[in-house]
Amino acid sequence: MTTPSLILLGAFLLVLLALAWPLGAFLARVGEGDGPIRGLGWLHRFEGALYRAAGVPADRTMGWQAYATALIVFNALGTLFVYAVQRLQGWLPLNPQSLPGVSPDSSFNTAVSFVANTNWQGYAGEQTMSYLTQMVALAGQNFFSAATGIAVVFALIRAFAARATGSIGNFWVDATRATLYVLLPLSLLLAVLLMSQGVIQNFDAYRAVATLEGGVQTLAMGPVASQEAIKLLGTNGGGFFNANSAHPFENPTALSNFIELLAIFLIPAALCFAFGRMVGDIRQGWAVLAAMTVVFVLMTLAVFAAEQAAHPALQALGVDQAAGALQSGGNMEGKETRFGVKGSALFVAVTTAASCGAVNAMHDSLMPLGGAVPLLLMQFGEVIFGGVGSGLYGMLVFAILAVFIAGLMIGRTPEYLGKKIGPYEMKMTSIAILVTPLLVLSGTAVAVVAEAGTAGIANPGAHGFSEILYAFSSAANNNGSAFAGLSANTPFFNTMLAIAMWFGRFGVIVPVLAIAGSLAGKARLPVTAGTMPTHGALFVTLLIGVVLLVGVLNYVPALALGPVVEHLQLFH
Repeated sequence: MTTPSLILLGAFLLVLLALAWPLGAFLARVGEGDGPIRGLGWLHRFEGALYRAAGVPADRTMGWQAYATALIVFNALGTLFVYAVQRLQGWLPLNPQSLPGVSPDSSFNTAVSFVANTNWQGYAGEQTMSYLTQMVALAGQNFFSAATGIAVVFALIRAFAARATGSIGNFWVDATRATLYVLLPLSLLLAVLLMSQGVIQNFDAYRAVATLEGGVQTLAMGPVASQEAIKLLGTNGGGFFNANSAHPFENPTALSNFIELLAIFLIPAALCFAFGRMVGDIRQGWAVLAAMTVVFVLMTLAVFAAEQAAHPALQALGVDQAAGALQSGGNMEGKETRFGVKGSALFVAVTTAASCGAVNAMHDSLMPLGGAVPLLLMQFGEVIFGGVGSGLYGMLVFAILAVFIAGLMIGRTPEYLGKKIGPYEMKMTSIAILVTPLLVLSGTAVAVVAEAGTAGIANPGAHGFSEILYAFSSAANNNGSAFAGLSANTPFFNTMLAIAMWFGRFGVIVPVLAIAGSLAGKARLPVTAGTMPTHGALFVTLLIGVVLLVGVLNYVPALALGPVVEHLQLFH
């Protein structure tokens, strides 16, 4: 770990906080939805025109069952649309390279992946997807899946703020407002910033250029900046190119790398402040953000330390791996020299803390304990900032579990934000927390014993196991990054991972909406001398402890079989 690494981490957190605070205030206004936002009356009128054109009664509220039904139907139709566009792309326009239709199993996997905000990619984007598929199908779902996550967290926050009502909002309104007021404007701004750094945006055919050695290289073109912006802001992660954010057309400079890091965390951090404002106590938002930040900083320091250390095999050969004026030092395998260890290691932590999956380095080349960090961040449930919306509603589920445990310890009925937590809420909380470990561990178990699963392992032994464990952790927790040594673009993995992605997304969302519906119907109790405060250091510590405890209990046997064994093998 070096001083420049610590400076980079500190600067990142400071700039993030400065940007997230005002955006949180704006998000609260968007979530409250009570009339036009000051200065945006014209957009409010356009919003109303959209509802009238679609035949959506914007003033009609929904119970949690109706909200969940609308959400599932919307996303199921989105899956069918993305699947159809991929299969038919050979006959559709904006395909200058005449790329054929995508295979059925890959189309199925990709459709589920982008709808579930996972963006797992078993294909090379520039060799598989036409411009139309990238723009209309994939980028479209980048917006819609992010809007779905924001809608769910708005519904849950309203339930905490409500005073005995049967409604949690209107899904169509929430998804529309999230897209219209938040995702589209921010994406436009970010796309312009990225283009200023050299990210390409065109509809040109691929270009053949002469290399310095006298050969010919084909350079892929395309509308990259627009896709890159929502990929990051929506914590989607699907790269336009196979190399993702390591590609110079997606992430050309150290400044673009810093901007992309901020974009990944911006909305998840801002939603914490929106949460505090919407429930009437900004301290609650600070508490949740503090818990996320503490775990994130610890995990980031761990990956810094692991990747800055000398690789023992290279050290034995006498290779100089010390950090200095002419090199970043440490484990540079699989990393871009324009970012170095610090820029790559921070990206590793950010992209797996958020359910993003964009990568600027090869995660398969991380040191064993460096690779354990992204695994743990995903297996905590993607609640350390997490995805857009999903990180906060996941952390609020852990907050409910934390107050339940605290209530048992002090002999009081558990209560959070004035709402009593009863048996129904705890049953739904248990389902929401346990569904992803069940998918990860059962999927991994099937893959390591099935011949079709082991056939994809390129690295036998402990690391081969880690590659499969990482794949299912990434899929079920809707991250999308990979230990890319696993050959996963096969009918077996495309199908298994698609199942994990779908139920990892909606198997959590439905219980969360059920919790919201139950809490919305309860009266909000006044704060008394006996009320356990949920905004101080004690509660933050309890919340962190619950997240860590649940993650470790669910996954520690699998982690011990993978990265820990790799570490012991490497250093012996």
